[in-house]
Amino acid sequence: MDRGDFLVSLTAGGLAGVSVDLILFPLDTVKTRLQSPQGFKKAGGFRGIYAGVPSTAVGSFPNAAAFFVTYEYTKAMFRTGASPYLSPITHMLAASLGEIIPFSLVQFPLWESLKDLWSWKQGHVVESWQSAVCGAFAGGFAAAVTTPLDVAKTRIMLAKTGSRNASGNVLSALHGVWRSQGISGLFAGIIPRISAISLGGFIFLGMYDKIRSLLS
Repeated sequence: MDRGDFLVSLTAGGLAGVSVDLILFPLDTVKTRLQSPQGFKKAGGFRGIYAGVPSTAVGSFPNAAAFFVTYEYTKAMFRTGASPYLSPITHMLAASLGEIIPFSLVQFPLWESLKDLWSWKQGHVVESWQSAVCGAFAGGFAAAVTTPLDVAKTRIMLAKTGSRNASGNVLSALHGVWRSQGISGLFAGIIPRISAISLGGFIFLGMYDKIRSLLS
């Protein structure tokens, strides 16, 4: 990756990150409250769903910029001379290095594969709006399959000091939710999570590709 590509990825990723976080912040707040062991109403309901927006905006630019710089650099490094059949593995590795969570491991290889398939079908590289559609599908699928982990993370974050979940053990948190609430508990908040992340994937990845095309 040369200096030009670095700056393009940095700028496009940062701007895309700020945009999607500001737009989707309320949905993420609602989803977190739905997953709270206190229940939605006691956790705050719809009150103050925009609280914390300024700090989110400040942090989203460097986080998204760093992710995409790492993602694009890793793709470029492993793509040289590699078989096209190894592309999904390359994308998984790039996403994992950019952000060490299972969500990106699912979303980004799927996003890249959908773009490649659409490009092949129409005979030319996908446009920005098509990339956005692929991002929405990839994000929605990744959101669905990783919801139990998100529930466990929320329970750990909201755990009282000294409680079982306060230890940070994800498997223990998942087991506790399963025992007390069953399958519905593990997938609490799945509808707003899929809705938010699908919309987020559309905005984030579509805008990223659009800004890259404008700056390149």
